[in-house]
Amino acid sequence: MHLSSLLDRFAEPETLKMARLGRELRAKGVDVIDLSLGEPDFDTPQHIKDAAIKAINDNWSHYTPVAGYTDLREAVCTKLKRDNNLDYKPENIVVSTGAKQSLANTILALAEEGDEVIIPTPYWVTYSELVKIARANVVEVHTTLESGFKITPAELEAAITPKTKVFLFSSPCNPSGTVYSKSELAALAAVFVKYPQVYIIADEIYEYINFVGKHESLAQFDEIKDRIILVNGLSKGFAMTGWRLGYIASNVDIAKACEKLQGQFTSATCSIAQKAAVAALTTDLSPSFEMTKEFTRRRARVLELIKDIPGFKCFEPDGAFYIFPDVSYYFGKSNGENLIKNSADFSMYLLNTAHVSSVMGDAFGEPACVRFSFANNMENIEKAWSRIKEALSKLK
Repeated sequence: MHLSSLLDRFAEPETLKMARLGRELRAKGVDVIDLSLGEPDFDTPQHIKDAAIKAINDNWSHYTPVAGYTDLREAVCTKLKRDNNLDYKPENIVVSTGAKQSLANTILALAEEGDEVIIPTPYWVTYSELVKIARANVVEVHTTLESGFKITPAELEAAITPKTKVFLFSSPCNPSGTVYSKSELAALAAVFVKYPQVYIIADEIYEYINFVGKHESLAQFDEIKDRIILVNGLSKGFAMTGWRLGYIASNVDIAKACEKLQGQFTSATCSIAQKAAVAALTTDLSPSFEMTKEFTRRRARVLELIKDIPGFKCFEPDGAFYIFPDVSYYFGKSNGENLIKNSADFSMYLLNTAHVSSVMGDAFGEPACVRFSFANNMENIEKAWSRIKEALSKLK
């Protein structure tokens, strides 16, 4: 069988791969604790489910406009004004089947062969692969744990060339938990002002899971707002991963380009999910804030637990629900049967020995690190880190 060479240009997401390996072990009767997937362990809030039930009963079961129902796009605009003081109109909004499709639409609409896309490390696993699908070139800018995994204006400017088309980043960041302050974003914006050919994709999917205060958006800087594509969705902040609903806010030309692409791939996302999303974005946000309170509690406990583990280098994440420690202390160590050469070996050792799933840092552009989620209940978190500590103690 001869399949398209497209399939050779990108890799399976390591996050999904590790989750799959965990499921395979679990199917064999092994008690695997999942710290790999970035999925809230909460159920969708009741008022959002009620809105979906009402939509079903009211027969909102037909095709919708590709970019989404007008009332949902208006709801996104309301949210952006309420939470971010940003002014957008429905024609600036395109609703997609998850924020991943929003990212894919945007990258395919902007980047092509020969273009360069700057991505500071660490980054979400799918960023680089989508750029490869578009036949553009990934330009990684390696940040450091000591800098809080933040790109500096000088590093950004040094990476920009005449071929640079897109800068792609997230705040709060998956996997590091990095959150950029207003002053830090302003300094980056000042660089972008000098390079009008560069578009900026700002992934804000973890906006509500912020432990340091108000979320700051790069789109607040008017000089570059027209070149910014905000990507957001309902998976993380509203515990709606399975509902598959994301959106962009951009200038009208980019929105129309994304709508055109989406029209050939999936058309619109689920009509019922759209009606539920209107309720999520415009009514009671207290369940989202309660989830963040619980993530704050779990973060504190995980940081306490890893203090007892030798060799971990880590900073306190300001957002999202991950820790991303440097585990290179263990490279070269062995338990007599397994030699840990890199972060992939480290993650596989924990999966097969401690029966805890994680994700190797290579997938995020930082091969010395490993991502652990704390989007799991406290009992499992306690049990998982006890197993991890015991397994690592056997490495000499």
